Amino acid sequence: MSAASPPADGILPLLLLTGRPASGKSEILEYLRRAPAAERRRRFHVGEPVVLDDFPMLWAWFEEDHLLAEMGHGRLHTTPDGWFLGPHLWDLLVRRLSLEYDKLARGDPRLHERATVLLEFSRGSEHGGYARAFAHLSEAVLERLAVLYVRVSFQESQRKNRRRFNPDRPHSILEHGLPDEKLARLYREDDWDRLAAEDPCFLTMREHRVPYAVFENEDDLTTPGGEDLGKRLEQVLGGLWGLAAGGRRSRDPCR
Repeated sequence: MSAASPPADGILPLLLLTGRPASGKSEILEYLRRAPAAERRRRFHVGEPVVLDDFPMLWAWFEEDHLLAEMGHGRLHTTPDGWFLGPHLWDLLVRRLSLEYDKLARGDPRLHERATVLLEFSRGSEHGGYARAFAHLSEAVLERLAVLYVRVSFQESQRKNRRRFNPDRPHSILEHGLPDEKLARLYREDDWDRLAAEDPCFLTMREHRVPYAVFENEDDLTTPGGEDLGKRLEQVLGGLWGLAAGGRRSRDPCR
């Protein structure tokens, strides 16, 4: 296990936001983007945000397959009715995110002196859940990773998914959505609680102990935003920073 820790200036180097679709992940990212830089570092332990989200990659596959079909060629990733051709493509998305991070880190050795790289994706049990997804994260990611799980029920995920969908902007990070049938099949169940039950502070990913925290959002603080969101985010990310800065070998209870 690596002994890598966040730098001493108080920012998380690499943070994964995960949770069901429409749980509030993208709204949290938008809130952090808009926060003044000094406040963002002081309150939330987040530097300049560099966001890597698998949704634009996924959406590009659908667009490319549509174009290929128009050209009379075979589809590469998806079926005509909008399903992946195989579960390995979920794994490929995680590896693509890792690759993008690896390129960023290699290209800028001082990246984490100024920036927090923010990964975002959702995974349901139907396509392997978080256990399968985490197995495809690179070593470079795992050495610096912390995880923020945004918890909502499936019913709340479905409500917000319906509300946010804009048919004129299906490609939008903040306004895309899934049909109810697809949302239920892919995301009704997830394996987060099973993974987190093993340790109240850390997830085990290969030989790495990765600090995590849970942002409770059943009451939907992320839609209105504002200071109520800021206060909860400050509390949760402050605790996560304490775990990460305290060292990944720590066994101190965190709940």
